[in-house]
Amino acid sequence: MDIRVAQHAGFCFGVRRAIDMAFKALGEAKGPIFSLGPIIHNPQVVQKMQKMGLKVVSHISEIPGGTVIFRSHGVNAQEREEAQKRNLTIVDATCPFVEKAHEHVKRLMEQSYQVLVVGDPNHPEVLSILSYTYGGGVAVSSVEDLDTIDLPQKVGVVSQTTQSFRTFQSIVVEVVRRTREALIFNTICDATKVRQEESIRLAAQSDVMIVIGGRNSANTRRLKELCAQVQPRTYHVETVEELKGKPIEPARRAGVTAGASTPQWLIDPVIQYLKNL
Repeated sequence: MDIRVAQHAGFCFGVRRAIDMAFKALGEAKGPIFSLGPIIHNPQVVQKMQKMGLKVVSHISEIPGGTVIFRSHGVNAQEREEAQKRNLTIVDATCPFVEKAHEHVKRLMEQSYQVLVVGDPNHPEVLSILSYTYGGGVAVSSVEDLDTIDLPQKVGVVSQTTQSFRTFQSIVVEVVRRTREALIFNTICDATKVRQEESIRLAAQSDVMIVIGGRNSANTRRLKELCAQVQPRTYHVETVEELKGKPIEPARRAGVTAGASTPQWLIDPVIQYLKNL
């Protein structure tokens, strides 16, 4: 079997930075150390950190004191303010691309724009971005969502950093058509766009496609969806153990890609397993 691995499979810059900061903090922190939600969307990595002493909590009120890590997706404005008021030691692992979206939203609000955030309304990154509108922003995930909003004449648009560019583009086109003044910030991470395009090409050239990553990872799920559109024999697995339980038919060429939160130590066993088939 010919096995081809996407060049950009695995950790992106923001995730690698967050992981490095978290492991460093775990080695240096004096006293308890917490993260607001999982540091990244990969259960195996989070479990590894928990064994080293990291406590994952869902709200700032659950932290009695010590060190708090702000995850790569960012935290909401109110949680940041509360952590500062309580003099917690803060390790801010927010992805710089997410921080850029925060800054754009703040300026749009100051200039009285209606803020739209293109993305999953329940995703922690989107919730983090929306928090800087203090109730004045709206998340949209499709053109149809615009029909439920009474758009004013001044609209500002940003995006979840892992959003599909096609979805972002279609929504932006419709916003421009419906308003007099639209200020658009394409805050999709370049690595996301490159990863998606590369994975689609690889899926089209393969007889079977393997996508590795956490099921709670939005960008991994999107990779699976995009690959499946061109190669129906696409499998999404978190670990090689899941792959062993799937009836993979003989194939001449297998493609492998992985989400931005997937470490190399989860990718390598999958590649080795495919080589041994």
